[in-house]
Amino acid sequence: MTVSIRRLDPRRFITLLSQLHAESGVAKNPRRFDPRAGVVLLTVAVCLLMLHYLKYRSSFHATLEWIAPWFDLSPRELVTMVRRHPYGDLFSQAWWGSWHVITYVLIPVLVLKLVLKDRLRDMGLGLGSLSRHWGWYVLLASPILVFVVLASYRPDFVNYYPFYRQAHLSWMDLLLWEAIYLLQFVCLEFFFRGFFIHALRPAMGVNAVFVMCVPYLMIHFPKPWLEATGAILFGLFLGVLSMRSRSIWGGVGVHLAIAAGMDIAALIQGPGLPKTLLRF
Repeated sequence: MTVSIRRLDPRRFITLLSQLHAESGVAKNPRRFDPRAGVVLLTVAVCLLMLHYLKYRSSFHATLEWIAPWFDLSPRELVTMVRRHPYGDLFSQAWWGSWHVITYVLIPVLVLKLVLKDRLRDMGLGLGSLSRHWGWYVLLASPILVFVVLASYRPDFVNYYPFYRQAHLSWMDLLLWEAIYLLQFVCLEFFFRGFFIHALRPAMGVNAVFVMCVPYLMIHFPKPWLEATGAILFGLFLGVLSMRSRSIWGGVGVHLAIAAGMDIAALIQGPGLPKTLLRF
């Protein structure tokens, strides 16, 4: 697929949205109550609530304190043991990643199978027509990757990425961290561009994309304002592409390329890439 300037005409975009809406299977009787929208949106709300309060290190330590008696340890002893462990920080990151799996994937899958009775493959898990739209994903990722390279020369960028501060100590540290970090983006794409859009599409049509952009923006509020602002267009672009191609994997590829690129660029400009396979 080639992306020409003419394809960027806003009028073509409006036409595309109208076409997607017509193809979405929205109920023909607008007066008929459809509980699907309520089920999907309430699931999204509960999952985001759980993730926001349970993913942090403080919740991890609170859980350690709760289970400490199972190992005949005092709460403080178990927390101290984990903190002093060479991979203690990675354990916290694994906790963070696990809650993304639970809230972004496991709970939505249970709702899809037990409540909505939808097929998982209809949530964008196939390749769909991705091969016809790959150029748009390249168009989206390329300028961001260029910006990442330029931003990597800033000290604040190097001090912020990777989130796991010991990633440079060994290739094992880096690979374990990247496995956690990148898996989180796969889960995110399934949640926002898969479950959210495709489960809501029969009830709301293409409007599901615009509804999705609101919570997607809000999860970026802790980040710099420029990144949060870009999340609106980023979410809209990936949402429309997911609905059109019926696949989340283009968005996954864009996210993985950018996320890994940011970590690698920060390491190169900062402490450097790992020099040994194992730390010990």
